[in-house]
Amino acid sequence: MTSRRDFLRGCLAGGAAAASAVLPETACARDTLQLPPEGLGLLYDATLCVGCQACVAACKQANGNPAEFSAMDKLWDSPLDTSGHTFNLIKMYRNGTMETKDAEENGFAFMKTSCMHCADPSCVSACPVSAMTKDPVTGIVGYDADACIGCRYCVAACPFGIPKYQYDSPTGKIGKCELCRHRHKDGHYSACAEVCPTGATLFGRTEDLLAEAKRRLAAKPGEKLVVPRGRLPKPGETAEEAARWKGLVDQSYEAVAGTYLQHVYGEKEYGGTQVLKLSAVNFQKAGLPDLPPKSSAATSETIQHTLYGGMIMPIAVLAGLTWVAKRNVVPEDDDQKGGKQ
Repeated sequence: MTSRRDFLRGCLAGGAAAASAVLPETACARDTLQLPPEGLGLLYDATLCVGCQACVAACKQANGNPAEFSAMDKLWDSPLDTSGHTFNLIKMYRNGTMETKDAEENGFAFMKTSCMHCADPSCVSACPVSAMTKDPVTGIVGYDADACIGCRYCVAACPFGIPKYQYDSPTGKIGKCELCRHRHKDGHYSACAEVCPTGATLFGRTEDLLAEAKRRLAAKPGEKLVVPRGRLPKPGETAEEAARWKGLVDQSYEAVAGTYLQHVYGEKEYGGTQVLKLSAVNFQKAGLPDLPPKSSAATSETIQHTLYGGMIMPIAVLAGLTWVAKRNVVPEDDDQKGGKQ
């Protein structure tokens, strides 16, 4: 009689054979999705950041999130990482004596941690109920708590570790930055950019932010540089377009160009993101992942849709398991011939 081990081995072999038999040769990865032309985002310049955490406090206020305490005395909001109630955080890189800002050796630097609003977001691809969506115009990766079933697939899928589950929620809920999209109708843009005193966080169209980032990279270290704050107007912006947003249009001031790494993080990483970053310290040392230029959603989504479209994969596997099971059934007559009554 066939052993249980043989049966399981046969099941695996049969299922694999059936799956490969129905997998079309055309099941190659789709192209990575592109950023929308009018996509909105942020530019974070670590060399301008002073670590004041004003953006963290503003984000909490704008989203109605409670304080999180990591110190025993609980005197102030002190989250150690982003969470279901902390969508934005400034982290610190430290080395040696920490004498010089933005130096990798014996220095320190800051880095903003929040949703990157990917061009081809894995969280949207992984969500089975479309609770995670990407706006086709603004490109903002939004979240619908009413649609969410709390599966946390988005948490596992994000390469930046951004969507976080609110474990204290009785219904199961995810928390993440949505670029303050709920405030746009009232003329307010991302709260973190609105309150940043140095312009380290800047709001605008991703296309314009990328041009601004490259302008800064082209400047010589120590060179005087006019830096915009708050919101970056698009080129040729009309008075009507500017009136959509509250606050001064021109909040620029004169700063000194930093010793930048010649790289805009988010321009190519993971297919491109709508949040871009500049730094003088290695991005990986500052806490950002080293990612390829292709989104994993482009590959995984194609395979998933190919296998499960029209229930091809489940039917094939079921057929394979049925064939293996029938093949390994011992007829009753054989038992009787063996002397069993």
